[in-house]
Amino acid sequence: MNELPLSTLPAQSDVPSATTVYMPPQTYFSIREVSQLTEVKPYVIRYWESQFAALRPARRESGQRKFMQKDVDVIRKIKELLYDRRFTIAGAKQFLKRATRRGTTQLNLELEDTPTASQTLDSLRSVRKDLEEALKILKS
Repeated sequence: MNELPLSTLPAQSDVPSATTVYMPPQTYFSIREVSQLTEVKPYVIRYWESQFAALRPARRESGQRKFMQKDVDVIRKIKELLYDRRFTIAGAKQFLKRATRRGTTQLNLELEDTPTASQTLDSLRSVRKDLEEALKILKS
């Protein structure tokens, strides 16, 4: 049995919680990286591509998939629906389709408390005047 001595194990505060998700600062991810980030096997991700219209990663010239952050988010959502909430694939497809439809509705913004254009313009003129005065002081 290969057990690490306690001195080599990370301290409890160093171990991320189950809800903590580390995302490397990059634009594109390979299928292996996405698999590690989402804890979903690559062959499952490839299968989900064939089943879910929302999951269509771009491809490099070589044909390799290049997943973006939105693709990783979709995979996480599909995983949650299928594994945690116990949806069927058909049910998850329907749920995602409805969610995307709901997401396209226009928000109704109440603009009563916003300043008018003339008030905004007056404020900008005042700020400009103050900045010009500050610039004169700095130049002298």
